[in-house]
Amino acid sequence: MELGRGREARRTYGFEEVAIAPGAVTVDPEEVDISTSIGPVKLPLPVLSSAMDAVSDPSFVIALGRLGGLGVLHLEGLQTRYEKPQEAIAEIVVAEPSAVVKVIQRLYAEPIKEELIGRRIKEIREGGVPAAVAVSPGSARRFAEIIGPGQVEVFIVQITVTTARHISSRYEPPCFNTLKEKLQAPVLAGNCVGYQAALELMQAGADGVLVGVGPGAACTTRRALGLGVPQVTAIVDVAAAREAFERQEGRRPVVIADGGMRRGGEVCKAIAAGADAVMLGTPLAAAKEAPGQGCHWGMSTSNPVLPRGTRIHVGTSGTLREILLGPTSRDDGSMNLTGALRLAMGSCGARNLREMQKAELVIAPAFEGEGKAIQRTQGVG
Repeated sequence: MELGRGREARRTYGFEEVAIAPGAVTVDPEEVDISTSIGPVKLPLPVLSSAMDAVSDPSFVIALGRLGGLGVLHLEGLQTRYEKPQEAIAEIVVAEPSAVVKVIQRLYAEPIKEELIGRRIKEIREGGVPAAVAVSPGSARRFAEIIGPGQVEVFIVQITVTTARHISSRYEPPCFNTLKEKLQAPVLAGNCVGYQAALELMQAGADGVLVGVGPGAACTTRRALGLGVPQVTAIVDVAAAREAFERQEGRRPVVIADGGMRRGGEVCKAIAAGADAVMLGTPLAAAKEAPGQGCHWGMSTSNPVLPRGTRIHVGTSGTLREILLGPTSRDDGSMNLTGALRLAMGSCGARNLREMQKAELVIAPAFEGEGKAIQRTQGVG
């Protein structure tokens, strides 16, 4: 598609522009398998929590792990800066909108306390669930040395955009294979949105890739930087890199859709586009168990030079179990997210996630509004 003389661009698609076509065969939703794996870690639910302080603290990680998902704790967040992080969170929650970014910047300027890193991980492990943690690329080597082998089940190197060929005079990019040796755990990398970047991360040793630049409700990257690719196209492209890598190397890294999913339909589309799991922020921030008390904010909100996130109010919609597993009386698709996935898979004849990744997708920009004029008028659904 031509943008102008001598400049072309390709058409890309987000969740609101595509639909999943039902299959010619159907399966009982109670008999489909929605489990996934990250290396040796088996997850009954293909759901990870975002590594954000309004979503994941040790208690929440334990609650999600007991339901079958994987909670991810950010080791450069409030949990490792404060003995009592809930006090800092409360300050963010009550801050005036005009002052909240400055409050967040000030609170995140508190130095990380090394002793709290091991303590938080220990709290999670004592809860009897896998410990998954996230750090930025520049800190990955140092944190891996602090953590040591066998203390976490999943280690995520995550920043707004991650590549295997990062150029910096300030720090040496982490070697994924070295990190895996030090930690004796799978290492995931993110975020990215393109085929080549994802393929090179996998070739560099990443056991999985997080997909999404800027689609999250609390993220302002797309406005601040103009960066991003709509999620469906991004997931399809990264999934294609996974397939190519598996053919070449015989190893299948996981693809995790990160951001832009508020309802069951978007979770289902992410899997159909090729994701092996989804990482959720805003939907889980609305759980009663979430530490954010009905608020949510992006981790890049704290950047002292150029904040790329904001605080949003998400309210409290129900318990974590109700949001993920139901039952629910909500009619807007924001609850019982894995129940929605089971129903969609059954309607497509998909018995597991690999089969759901082969479901037919159609371009349907008017899909969600077709025939729904009365619902819009009455403010329901």
